[in-house]
Amino acid sequence: MPFKPLLLAALTLGTALLAPTAQAQNKPIRLIVPYAAGGPLDVTARVLADAVKTSLGTVIVENKPGAGGNIGADLVAKAAPDGLTIGIAATATHAVNPWLYAKMPFNAATDFAAITQMVRVPNVLVMNADAASRLKINSVSDLIAYAKANPGKLNYGSGGNGSAGHLAGELFKKEAGIFVVHIPYNGGNPAQLALLSGQVDFNFDNLATAAPNIKSGKLKALAVTTLKGVDALPGVPPVADTLKGFSVDTWWGLVAPAATPKDVITKLNQAFVAALNAPETKTRFATLLAEPVPTTPQAFGTLMANERTKYESMVKASGARVD
Repeated sequence: MPFKPLLLAALTLGTALLAPTAQAQNKPIRLIVPYAAGGPLDVTARVLADAVKTSLGTVIVENKPGAGGNIGADLVAKAAPDGLTIGIAATATHAVNPWLYAKMPFNAATDFAAITQMVRVPNVLVMNADAASRLKINSVSDLIAYAKANPGKLNYGSGGNGSAGHLAGELFKKEAGIFVVHIPYNGGNPAQLALLSGQVDFNFDNLATAAPNIKSGKLKALAVTTLKGVDALPGVPPVADTLKGFSVDTWWGLVAPAATPKDVITKLNQAFVAALNAPETKTRFATLLAEPVPTTPQAFGTLMANERTKYESMVKASGARVD
């Protein structure tokens, strides 16, 4: 009878059609970190890669630094939209760089599908402790009052034109109505050394980087840049208490190529959100002073869009440009 051969052929064809999908699911996922190994983004990526092994299988972290994060982000944007290549989107790559770089290899607004935000790290307004004592500056209000009475006498350092510290400083100047001199350095570490040695008066720095020198008394923390205070610096108010609405957080999260199917995004979101909510993840992130922020894909997409809008005006006001 022809029924059995037809049934066998159908089953054989079905197995052949399903094989690539099953095979694809057994392949490891590439997680592209657009910065060098060893930094906070890299460390948190590796923590999550290990945490999702049970739900997603092997996740291999690949560091692709360069061009302010644009090289790694571009690899994700141009990867096959099959869920096997994902990457980290950060404040720089998806909010600052679109306005800072004259030519971008990708479109931050349209070339990515959001998966979830990963973390938020507060920045902190810190002053050289000796300078703060000498000038009797103990608060944001004191700093603003001194700067208004002595225009151009204070300066602040940053890791370079267009860096997070530079943009935060320019926003602070604008909102406070003051004039202080910006001194760019070649990276965050030289900027911090300049602050510690008294070459500059204050910086906007990453809390994780500044915390040891705050605790040792070498730096005076005047305020955090989050809208609310942070547990890691009890008693230190937000800048927003003095300048309403002031907020310059450092954040990063996970994205995939734009055409990645929604069911794949949902699966990735569920796995990484569960990992971010795990107590052991919160403990590991706490050592970096990073707060896990698991979200829906829609919420992370909205955050990135809002941040791009905010940084457009900040970058343009700073005059920073990379050709």
